Amino acid sequence: FISVTDSPEKEGLVLIGSEEIKNFSDAAEYLIRQKRKAVKIRNTKETKIKVEVELDGNGTSKINTGIGFFDHMLEQIARHGNINLFIAVKGDLLVDEHHTVEDTGIALGEAILEALGDKRGIKRYGYFIPMDESIARCAMDFSGRIYLNFKCRFKREKVGEFPTELTEEFFRGLAFGMKANLYLKAKGSNDHHKIEALFKVFAKSLNEACRRDKRTG
Repeated sequence: FISVTDSPEKEGLVLIGSEEIKNFSDAAEYLIRQKRKAVKIRNTKETKIKVEVELDGNGTSKINTGIGFFDHMLEQIARHGNINLFIAVKGDLLVDEHHTVEDTGIALGEAILEALGDKRGIKRYGYFIPMDESIARCAMDFSGRIYLNFKCRFKREKVGEFPTELTEEFFRGLAFGMKANLYLKAKGSNDHHKIEALFKVFAKSLNEACRRDKRTG
């Protein structure tokens, strides 16, 4: 819905939905922002994955990977990254969880990269968050160079049905898909808290890194 007001005090003001567009810069920002979404389909012998991402969202998510704890972690990326995220996965879970987790990371990373477009004007950012006795930090750079620096040790083999060792493999796939440098580190005594802190701190960093810095033009 688009309308032009004829009010003297708001002469020339354009309303797009409920958003006020006051000048050309606002209009350009609105149009660019609306395009920051992507759909990615990844089919292999082991997995069939569909990912839909909208970077300028409100944290809405609908996720089904077949691994409950993994679904919960991916929901944290949507909620704390302020992105809308739809993920549907059919994987060879009877064989192993590895393909499902790694391929989901790759597909999500590719969707984020596509949604970013030419990446013009975005920030690059790091973040710290605490979670009870744990603390995690994340820094990322959408540089086009792929690298993962992951530092976190786990005591448990699994949290729910999710193998803790696959936390690193997920973020490795994500870094590969995003074509980014990704640095993640977490410390604590509870493996559930450490993993959740890693997903949340990644989400916060993603939220900030995808923002446009108007000072860069």
